[in-house]
Amino acid sequence: MFWQTTRYRIDLSAPRIMGIVNVTPDSFSDGGCHADAQSALRHCERLLKDGADVLDIGGESTRPGSPSVHLEEELARVLPVLRGALTLGVPISVDSYKPEVMRVALDLGVDILNDIWALRQEGAEELVVRHPSCGLCLMHMHRDPQTMQTAPMEGDVVPQVRAFLAETARRLRTRGVAPERIVLDAGIGFGKTVGQNFALLARQAELSALGYPWLAGWSRKSSLGTVTGVAAAAERLVPSVAAALLAVERGAAIVRVHDVRETKQALQVWAAMRAQEIKGQP
Repeated sequence: MFWQTTRYRIDLSAPRIMGIVNVTPDSFSDGGCHADAQSALRHCERLLKDGADVLDIGGESTRPGSPSVHLEEELARVLPVLRGALTLGVPISVDSYKPEVMRVALDLGVDILNDIWALRQEGAEELVVRHPSCGLCLMHMHRDPQTMQTAPMEGDVVPQVRAFLAETARRLRTRGVAPERIVLDAGIGFGKTVGQNFALLARQAELSALGYPWLAGWSRKSSLGTVTGVAAAAERLVPSVAAALLAVERGAAIVRVHDVRETKQALQVWAAMRAQEIKGQP
C-alpha cells in the first residue's frame, strides 16, 4: 500500500510516523513552544532526527473551544515554516481547513493536505480535484472546534464515522481523485466522548475495512488523561505511545504524534515481534 503525495510516493508497508509541528500560541499540549519560524524549524529537524517520516505543520489550534484564526495570521505563522521544511527532504503536510491556506501551500509544493473538515469548507474540494497528486488526510469531526465537546455525538459512533468517511472518499473518487491519494482519520477527540473514542480504537478494523490507509491521532489527547488520571497533556507520553501502538496493531498505517523518538522505539519493538510472528507462520 502506498500514499501518493505531491513529491513522494510513501510506502505504507510499515507504519509511518507523522511528527506534529504546531506553530501556534495556544495548542492544547505545546502551544507557544514553537510559535516562531526559527524555533519551529529547529523542532522539525529534531523530529526528523528522532525518526519522523512526515512533518505536519499547522498554524491554528483546533482544541475544543479554540477560537478560529484569521487567514492572514495563519498564513503569517505557517508560510515561513513550510518554506524551510520543504528543503528537508521529507513529505510535508499542512494542517489547515482553509482553502486559501491550502492553495498557497500547494503552490509552494507541499505534499499533503490534512483537513479536520474533510474538505467541507467552500472551495476546498474543488482545489484538490484540480491538483494532480497532493496527498489528502480526511478526518471526521462532529460539529466544529468551538462546540464539538459541548454536544458530542450520540449512539454508536463507529458506523457513523465509517459512513461519513466512506461517502467523502467516494465523492472524491467520482470526481477523479485517485484512491492512492486518500488517507482517513476517525478524529479522536473531535466531538466524541471518552467511551466513543476508545470504541473507535477497539473497532478500528471496521473502519480500515473501507480499504484506505488509516491515520491515528491519539497523541496526548484528553481521553488518555481521563483514563490514566494524568491531567497535564505534556505528561501523557506513556499513554500516547500505548495508544499509537494499539492503533498500529489494529491496522493504522500512520500515527500522528508529538513524541516521535519514543513512538519510534515502541514501533521498532513491535516490528521485531511482528517479523518473528510472520516468520513462524506456515
